[in-house]
Amino acid sequence: MHVAIPLYPRFTALDAVGPYTVLAFAPGCTVTFVAAEPGPVTDDRGSLALTATASYADLPAPDVVVVPGGIGTFDVLADEALLGWIRRAHEHTSWTTSVCSGSLLLGAAGLLGGLRATTHWAVLDLLRQYGAEPVSERSVVQGKVVTAAGVSAGIDMALTLLAQARDEETAQTVQLAIEYDPQPPFDAGSPRTAPPGLTDRALHLIV
Repeated sequence: MHVAIPLYPRFTALDAVGPYTVLAFAPGCTVTFVAAEPGPVTDDRGSLALTATASYADLPAPDVVVVPGGIGTFDVLADEALLGWIRRAHEHTSWTTSVCSGSLLLGAAGLLGGLRATTHWAVLDLLRQYGAEPVSERSVVQGKVVTAAGVSAGIDMALTLLAQARDEETAQTVQLAIEYDPQPPFDAGSPRTAPPGLTDRALHLIV
């Protein structure tokens, strides 16, 4: 199973690295970072770069696509090189997936019409402009399209994907191998549970 993760300037690192870690641990799975051109691509904090080892043209038909989100999503919503690659790859994929605002790129590529989908809570309603039905869920499976909520939800999505693509035992084995046993110190991971006033402060961190 060959997984392609497209990178673009100001992507969110964990959106890409979370699913990468889950899927790269899976037996028989190869993960490749792709971009318009091979080379380093800097994340939305400006202090970390991941290296794309292939261009879009080098990997036109992966088995799985995982599109990360990030502040830079809004800069590439009209990037036909990226959107065209997503659109063409989707014709061949077994699974086309996204994390966080990466679902907006699936929408811009025309892949979410009539589907339930999720994304980061801050931009959830924007999915409507692509004909999707926004839902506040950790991950949403609609046929071969899988969308995840914000950032850390990419790990959950990748485990869900692995269970669907292989089997639950494989997904559980990877979960144990990476010791994914979340026990957050605070119940503040959702606008529904965060203390009053925290939502505005969080928004300032991501815009």
